Amino acid sequence: MTAPPPLSPTLGALLGVHTGDSLGATLEFTTHSRIKSTYPTGLRDIIGGGAFSWPPGHATDDTDLTRAVLLAYRDREEFRKAGSSQAEEFDVAKCAAECSLKWLEGDWPERKKGSRPIDIGGATLTGLSKYARSRDPKNCGAGPGSAGNGSLMRCIPTALFTRGREGRIKESMAISAVTHNDARCTVSCAVYNEIVASLVSGATPKGAVDVGLEVATSLDCPSVEAAISRGESLSISKIAEEGPGEELPDRTSGYVLQSLSVAIAALLDPRSFEDVLVDVVRIGGDTDTNGAIAGGLLGARDGIEAIPPRWLEKLQFRGEFEELARSILQSQAN
Repeated sequence: MTAPPPLSPTLGALLGVHTGDSLGATLEFTTHSRIKSTYPTGLRDIIGGGAFSWPPGHATDDTDLTRAVLLAYRDREEFRKAGSSQAEEFDVAKCAAECSLKWLEGDWPERKKGSRPIDIGGATLTGLSKYARSRDPKNCGAGPGSAGNGSLMRCIPTALFTRGREGRIKESMAISAVTHNDARCTVSCAVYNEIVASLVSGATPKGAVDVGLEVATSLDCPSVEAAISRGESLSISKIAEEGPGEELPDRTSGYVLQSLSVAIAALLDPRSFEDVLVDVVRIGGDTDTNGAIAGGLLGARDGIEAIPPRWLEKLQFRGEFEELARSILQSQAN
């Protein structure tokens, strides 16, 4: 069996998503100019609030749905330990869909039973509503043409807990397709997860991005290839200071390829986890999701030690994420 990945970048990746989500939640939908006038050097503390009045460190849909996918990998490992020798018999996409449906229907920590999430993307709602009727993870999704970032924001557990590129790509695309089955979304998830897996295994940021580009090429998705190349040319610090402008013309509105480009640029920025993530959020727009997606890459790059303790201590699911990650990795090592 392939050795499990090191613990520090695994925890960094998971909690990087949570951190970026919670930091960005305060400024979701806020323009760059408004952020610059209120926080001239960027928001540097997790303070909650925002459009949905989040408690500090509380998960938005980004982290909640990452948790749903993480729970699916926990359940797969429990299935394997229970005696099955064929882990592929476990449908991880279906399990992730079931966990996501629990989130949608209010069977979730710190939520009133039966209550709906206060924030949910249109494609996610469409896909999960179709799944609730069909219970078929291959027969839902919002359809081609719907290319939001709602599956990219939640996909990272696949990178961390599935060994082997072929399996990761298959699972990344299948889990995305439950809600986001446009090829731009499914391929972006596969690319992102191969970048994360490469980072956790010790690749340089540039080396990991090259792996992602190779995957996009192998899956014949030129638009994702272009998004990666675009990310390589962007300067996060410049955009954070001057505003999106022509470099990001749709102003980080939630388009999956733009979020992927921003995350690639963040990964290749040599500054600290904190400085880069603050600048990703400072760009404005879909700040929580862009923060989550970039935070996952930065956490895989730098490890959990790079995430400021004052941020970690506020995260709603920190303890659970750490416990689940350690448990899955330990089980896989046995």
